[in-house]
Amino acid sequence: MKFLVDAQLPRRLANFLNQSGHDVLHTRDLPEGNSTADTVINEISLREQRVVITKDDDFVQSFLLQEKPYKLLLVATGNIKNTDLEDLFRRNLSQIIEFLDTHSYIELGRDAIIIHR
Repeated sequence: MKFLVDAQLPRRLANFLNQSGHDVLHTRDLPEGNSTADTVINEISLREQRVVITKDDDFVQSFLLQEKPYKLLLVATGNIKNTDLEDLFRRNLSQIIEFLDTHSYIELGRDAIIIHR
C-alpha cells in the first residue's frame, strides 16, 4: 500500500511502514518538506493513490467536503511517544491495511480503529 505521512508524525513511522513492505513518503521527502501545503499533499495523494496518515483535523474536513485526499488514516491518540506510536501501528497494521482496502477514511485511536467511510 502507498502512504504519505504528514509532518506532525515522525519519520520513524514512515521508516517502519517502509520496512513492513509499503511504499511510503514522509512530508520531509517532498520539495517543500514539512512546510508542504495540505493542498499539495492532497494532490500527491490523489495522483499517486496514497493514503495520507495525519493527526491534522484539516484533512478530515477536506476529505468530507471535497473527497481529498485519496484515502485518510487519522491518528487520534493525542500526544504519544514515538515508540508507543510505532508499537500501536505494529499491533494493528494488518487490520489497518484490511480496512483501507475497502474503506476510505479510518481513525486509529489507542484502543480502537474506527471506520468512518
